[in-house]
Amino acid sequence: MDYNITFKDIKKSNYSAIYHLIYQNEKLSKQEIANQLQLSLPTITQNLVRLEKEKLIEKSGQFESSVGRRAAAYAICPQARISIGVEIQKKTVQIVAIDLRGSVFEKTVLSIEYSNVDSYYKEVSVAVEAFISSLNAEKEQVLGVGFAVQGLTSNDGQKITYGKILTSTGLDIGVFSQHLNYPCMFLHDAKCAATTELWVRNDIGDAVYLSIGTHLGGAIIINNQIYMGKEGHSGTVEHMTVNPDGPACYCGKKGCMETYSSVSALLEEDESLEFFFEQVRSKTASYVKRWHAFLDQLAFSINNIHLVINREFILGGHLAPYLKEEDIAFLHEKVNEKTAFPNNEPFIYMSGSPANGVPIGAAIPFVQSFLNAI
Repeated sequence: MDYNITFKDIKKSNYSAIYHLIYQNEKLSKQEIANQLQLSLPTITQNLVRLEKEKLIEKSGQFESSVGRRAAAYAICPQARISIGVEIQKKTVQIVAIDLRGSVFEKTVLSIEYSNVDSYYKEVSVAVEAFISSLNAEKEQVLGVGFAVQGLTSNDGQKITYGKILTSTGLDIGVFSQHLNYPCMFLHDAKCAATTELWVRNDIGDAVYLSIGTHLGGAIIINNQIYMGKEGHSGTVEHMTVNPDGPACYCGKKGCMETYSSVSALLEEDESLEFFFEQVRSKTASYVKRWHAFLDQLAFSINNIHLVINREFILGGHLAPYLKEEDIAFLHEKVNEKTAFPNNEPFIYMSGSPANGVPIGAAIPFVQSFLNAI
């Protein structure tokens, strides 16, 4: 047994347990907290006073009571701390603010063309600062700013370790943090989308997450955690060779999964997803044919990955909102045609996270760290 638990630790764990219990419930009374945590009412009162003083919780109305005084209801203050997520794309920058529940309460999209020059990083930083100012939040409330980039990042988020789409390899977070007085970090956009998926659905366990956006990205989820691997590139199925004689990929190789299973591979020049799917859903033959060819190719890659990792697959990214059950059924059918182990059990699912999952996922790690530290 560990006899080194100090009085301070016990106080800290009571404080933490009470906050987390209120966090997990809409609202609770003092008596309910006592019943669930098996703590004395004076201990609970003392901690509630402290949590209230620190503006982490608040009295939120009263519970109905048939006898005597009505008990005060306690709830967390979701905006006691906030986190900022920034998605950097070729022509736009999307900024979101989330609260401690991971809900977006403010967002904006700006037209700023990417360029690897100081003036670009300064312009984006100024935009982020202006966005934060518009929220009327105290500086202490802002936990940090996460920048979602189309590239691999170091495990501590301080550097881009592989960037060939926009940002360059070796870029340091200092390009932003020198202008912003908050903790800042880079995050791989596909991992951000998977992070949001994990936040929205806490029952995933193990899965392969495919973020099908302008570019393809992947993430491997083990025990509800994103598995990064030794050098941080686990799950980068986008650079798995599907056809050694295939189209050139931005990585310099040929026939990567990216060149067959990304939105860029699906759409023609100046075509939008919206237009493409309007045509598909209204059964325009040439579009249906293109869509089925795309799904057939995706099934080929899913089957290969599934042979190595026999887990569920989740399809997310910009393509996700356009998917229908019939597409998932078609994918299952095609995988079963190709695999050595046909199975009628479904294993491919549509993402359950919101459309702006990438910037949300860039903001979530700061919230997670804060909650873990309470």
